[in-house]
Amino acid sequence: MNRFIAVAVAATLLSSPGFAQNADGFGPLVTSEELAGLLDTTAPLVLDIRGDAYAEGHVEGAVSAPYGLFRGPAENPGQVPSEEKLTEVLRSLGVTTDRPVVITHQGSDETDFGAAARVYWTLKSSGVSNLAILNGGVGAWKAAGNTLSTEAVEPEASEITVSFSDQWLASQEDVLQVVEGETQATLVDARPESFWAGNDAHPAAARPGTLPQSEYFTHSNWFSDDPTLINAEAARALAEEGGFASDETLISFCNTGHWAATNWFALSELAQLDDVKLYPESMVGWSQAGLPMDNTPGVFRNLLNQITGAL
Repeated sequence: MNRFIAVAVAATLLSSPGFAQNADGFGPLVTSEELAGLLDTTAPLVLDIRGDAYAEGHVEGAVSAPYGLFRGPAENPGQVPSEEKLTEVLRSLGVTTDRPVVITHQGSDETDFGAAARVYWTLKSSGVSNLAILNGGVGAWKAAGNTLSTEAVEPEASEITVSFSDQWLASQEDVLQVVEGETQATLVDARPESFWAGNDAHPAAARPGTLPQSEYFTHSNWFSDDPTLINAEAARALAEEGGFASDETLISFCNTGHWAATNWFALSELAQLDDVKLYPESMVGWSQAGLPMDNTPGVFRNLLNQITGAL
């Protein structure tokens, strides 16, 4: 059975961009107005994950932290970098476990948000507790009338040492145990239905399809008519409407752990469900390992899908 949310319900719930704070009164979402205030008071470390766009203008004081620093190689981009590599990256960015961090992305569409959510998940798993994402990204910051700086910031290196937590991580072995019935969890596919059904596939995937016994809940469900804003209060209601509950383990996956990071963020950080995990390598890693899959098309159908997709 698949999770289904009526468009009318989603539209009603997602009417404003509100946010919910964590126990420390910071994040997990901040508005542009709130960030402007925080820059004058809390002085968070702002990480701009946009790459080349950083030079064109960024939140004043932000450090350039391209998304690729937090990802795996091209053949398996969802792979989590080693603890040694993450330690090197976070030290170079000036990240510490006690200073609040705000992540800024472009704020262009639903897919763009997944990058910020994936970096948030990585930092949280690396021991950083005070985290927030700028709701709407740099686009919302500009729309609110705030200025952008073109002055590059050179951060002071930190001494953080990453010990990556598995609290929010589902490994390939964890997922395989669920598939084989050794442990219980709900496998949630964050991709559009066409990927879940085996009609589309990521270029790096060995074959189309999905995890056995999985359900799909597309990452875009968390957004309103404005595909850049998430409403925290609506996220709680949407999770309830979708049948997600704190008494079950949820494992979010997609192609490379990008769209799945949005589902993880909304369910774990906004809806505040107790046991939500991200399978970072997702279907690219799973299919390359030759593990069991559902909705995998036969040779003829797969060829037809490829021809149709090329038109």
